[in-house]
Amino acid sequence: MKNWVIREIKKEDNQAVAQLIRSVFDEMEIPKVGTAYEDPYLDLMFEEYSKPKSVYYVVESDGEVLGCAGIAPLENGDPKICELQKMYFLPKVRGLGIGSKMMEKCLEQARSFGFEKCYIETMPFMHSAQKLYRKSGFEYLDAPMGCTGHNSCPVWMLKDLQNDL
Repeated sequence: MKNWVIREIKKEDNQAVAQLIRSVFDEMEIPKVGTAYEDPYLDLMFEEYSKPKSVYYVVESDGEVLGCAGIAPLENGDPKICELQKMYFLPKVRGLGIGSKMMEKCLEQARSFGFEKCYIETMPFMHSAQKLYRKSGFEYLDAPMGCTGHNSCPVWMLKDLQNDL
């Protein structure tokens, strides 16, 4: 894959991002209830991530959105903890190292926002994603944090952002 870039989401990316996320849910047969699929702002990601201490990135190549991920404060959680949210990639870009670059970009931005820890929720069968999270320094938790509304995501992980400095 050549000529790809990671950039902040634009308003005109909303439809492509929502479509990408829904296609990954369908492809992987991820439950739609109690997950990001149900989030009311899935079609308004630019607006949602225009809030304070929030950012959303897309991976783009030749005008096509191929992946996405964002950082936002953990819903109903400690204000020093952010959440890595809605990190999804189309099959054709998985395994190319783009996820690692996206993770670096998101965690770098989380630190610049002043967050001390980063939380993530995922599905048990998403082994490649968990491998990336572990490689990036995330550790498993025994219980969820905050109140994300994603009660169908039973794998919870946390990373200390201050240990990397």
